[in-house]
Order: sequence, then structure tokens, then C-alpha cells
Amino acid sequence: MSIFSSGLKVLVIDDSNTIRRSAEIFLKQGGHEVMLSEDGFDALSKVNDFQPDLIFCDILMPRLDGYQTCAIIKRNAKFSNVPIVMLSSKDGVFDKARGRMAGSQDYLTKPFTKDQLLQTVQALGAAKQKEI
Repeated sequence: MSIFSSGLKVLVIDDSNTIRRSAEIFLKQGGHEVMLSEDGFDALSKVNDFQPDLIFCDILMPRLDGYQTCAIIKRNAKFSNVPIVMLSSKDGVFDKARGRMAGSQDYLTKPFTKDQLLQTVQALGAAKQKEI
């Protein structure tokens, strides 16, 4: 499946059912294929099968937080180039910096709008297409 002819495969990792569902609705309206995951461990088992083009990852989750999840995904050579966007209800400089250190490309503050989510996907999807 070429990402030029259709939407991207997007994995959304968040322990909040509301955030997962809103992201899924917004992304599907934008023409993207969506896989949902409720925590880091769940995401790690799905990332290999789904092979996402882009990942949205909540920071505050039980068991494995977003920073740890991001770092583990980035350590796998197969997924080291997959853009990861951290999701958080906090809009702090420290959180953004720590996310970058873990390997994330961007940061989105919750609650996000449909436009914010789709603009982020579009920007990172365009960057990913240039690499191909």
C-alpha cells in the first residue's frame, strides 16, 4: 500500500477511551487507517503487526508511560524512522524536551481539535514521504 495513494496507518496509544475514540473518528474522517491501543504494553504487541506510518502516544499511562513506550519503539531499527507524537494534558517545556529525548518528533496538547490532529498527521506524513 503506497502512502501516496491513500491515508497513513496511524497508531493511537492512550489509556483514555474518550481520547482514543475521538482520535479514531478524526483520523478516519481524514482518510487514515487507525489502530487503537490502551497502553504501552498493548502498543508494543500491535506495532509489529500493524506497522504504522505514524504514532500518537499519551505520556501518562499505567505500567509503561509514553516516554518509555516511545524509547522502546525507537530502539527497534524497523521503527526508528516512524514519527511519534506525544500527547499530554500538560503543555510544559519539560514534557516537550523529555519527549524529544525519548525520540518523539512532535507534541500535541489534549484536548486536541480535529484540525490540530489532521495538520500534525499531514505535516509528519509529508516529511515521511520525502524520506521514501
